[in-house]
Amino acid sequence: MTPGAFAVVATTREVLDAPGLGPHLLAPWERRRLAAIRVPARADDVLAARLLLRLGAARATGRPPAEVGLAQRCPDCGRTGHGRPYLPAHPRLGVSVSHADGLVAAAVAPGPVGVDVEPAARRPGPLRVLRRVLPGPDLHEALAAPDQGLALLRAWVRAEARFKAGRPPPEDVHLQEWTDHRRAAVVAVATTAVSPTVEPVVLAPAALLGGPAPAGAP
Repeated sequence: MTPGAFAVVATTREVLDAPGLGPHLLAPWERRRLAAIRVPARADDVLAARLLLRLGAARATGRPPAEVGLAQRCPDCGRTGHGRPYLPAHPRLGVSVSHADGLVAAAVAPGPVGVDVEPAARRPGPLRVLRRVLPGPDLHEALAAPDQGLALLRAWVRAEARFKAGRPPPEDVHLQEWTDHRRAAVVAVATTAVSPTVEPVVLAPAALLGGPAPAGAP
């Protein structure tokens, strides 16, 4: 069992190539949703993300991955089966997951948490959408940066992570953002003041997937 907050970033291939992992670890409702995805690459991303999240939850709770009891609930409609993931048996433990074009990320914390990952080459837009999504100061700072596109991407992942954490008040949220150069990914994690360990530890994928960590990991 791992206390505190932690995050893991991996490629979809790293997860799906790990021994012993596959759809058999998912709950029946998760497998039904996976089967409905018609784009193979997207289905792989979703499967890898769910597996990585299960492994993270297993590490935090001490339960086998197939028994961690992940569920989802939509904060807008209140229905289960979609929306924010949570652990019914561990209501104080926050979990979050993200996937994008061959990249996956998962985060676990003793309180609300949100994680977002995007390919470093992606550029968000258009500007009219960014104005609705990004906080004003973040948007203005990004537009004034020498590399405007990269700055906007970083602001985007921070905003997504904050949203997934439940939009806590600015004074209660801690944002950690970094670039995973090995996987060409930009990542952000949002935790809150209720977390005893405010800043998540970034684990190498091998910490969850098994096997030796490569030189320079994560």
